[in-house]
Amino acid sequence: MTRRKSSPGYIENNSRRRAIFRARKGSLMKKMDEISTLCGVESCAIIYPENEPEPVIWPSPEKAKEVISKFKEKPRLEQNKRTLTQETLLKKRIQKAEDQLKKQRDDNRQKEMTHLMFQCLSKGGISGNNVSLIDLSDLSRLIDQTLKEIDLKIEKIEGQDQEEETQTKP
Repeated sequence: MTRRKSSPGYIENNSRRRAIFRARKGSLMKKMDEISTLCGVESCAIIYPENEPEPVIWPSPEKAKEVISKFKEKPRLEQNKRTLTQETLLKKRIQKAEDQLKKQRDDNRQKEMTHLMFQCLSKGGISGNNVSLIDLSDLSRLIDQTLKEIDLKIEKIEGQDQEEETQTKP
């Protein structure tokens, strides 16, 4: 049975929300136990359930106090070293999306210029005035780059041919 992807948002149905809370709380406690056991790290969880006077504390209130006090004893710089605020998280995601967009634009531009180059080769030149100076400059750069790649391949093939000739001569 496949799992449905749940959308993050408040669940209006009270009984469904409580059932999901219990299930997720159990899963979270299990994962916390696995992390502590498998990775040998100290961890704790404090959950404040809706409509309950006391929080749920894992593994125990004493152990949670011990972990929190160890954390607070560390210097402020070390405490915040890996901490992400909502703002920094969003800035990182925006930067990553902008980088991906720039890369995609560069790829698209490369494909456009390659297409223009093949049009020029098939028609015997650039026809019409729909090609801008920037396009011509980029096309020139692409042609130079392609010619360099062709020269390198030719040199590599010639080097292999010479190597084979020297090996076959007695």
